[in-house]
Amino acid sequence: MLLLIVVLFSVFYLFQINKMTYSLCMQKEIPEEKQPKIFSTINILVTILLISFYIEVYVAINF
Repeated sequence: MLLLIVVLFSVFYLFQINKMTYSLCMQKEIPEEKQPKIFSTINILVTILLISFYIEVYVAINF
């Protein structure tokens, strides 16, 4: 149950982060060639953050 909630939250959160990243790229006029690298970097970092959040919550619930 916890995993399902975290996955749903994560999908929503990643979607919002990508929307904000896109807005940043448009506002700062970042070239098209650099945008995939920016998106990849941000998505990887946010995914690491979400995984660590899940582990922290899972450990807190089970102890």
